Amino acid sequence: MFGISPLGWLHTLGSLPAIPLAFYMFARHGRIVPRSVPGMAYFAFMLIGALTVFLVAHQPVSNVIGAVTLLLLLVGYGIGRLPSLGRAARYIETICLSLTAFLLMVPTVSEVLRRVPDGHPFVTDPKSPLLLGSQAILLVALVLGVTAQIIYLRRHGKAAGATAS
Repeated sequence: MFGISPLGWLHTLGSLPAIPLAFYMFARHGRIVPRSVPGMAYFAFMLIGALTVFLVAHQPVSNVIGAVTLLLLLVGYGIGRLPSLGRAARYIETICLSLTAFLLMVPTVSEVLRRVPDGHPFVTDPKSPLLLGSQAILLVALVLGVTAQIIYLRRHGKAAGATAS
């Protein structure tokens, strides 16, 4: 079905739960919160997806996306444990984890458009306006989302500093 191998299904179904988890955390907290139950589940599902992409990828760019996603995921989840970075750690964590969600959504949207409906996909050409428009929308959402997150973190940090004085 959809031309996906059994290993491809493992990759797809292993990483798919990360999408609603990311949306939940963005809606609830405005960011992916690594030290929470949904955050730990997101980490596990993203790790499955990032590691299995190397087994199913047919294009070199897929391996690059997988490696970058893995790096951002590890930095995003590890940076908060470095007390020497102070507030900067929260900014780096937020940006890295938002980028992982973006790097999950770009191939997800592309693959859905290129495989659904089965046998007659919406997109057959990689330069299709629908595909390129979808990717552009994701990029705009990333830029606006990360900007909003940084503004929120700055305001929240200043408010916390003002009440501590």
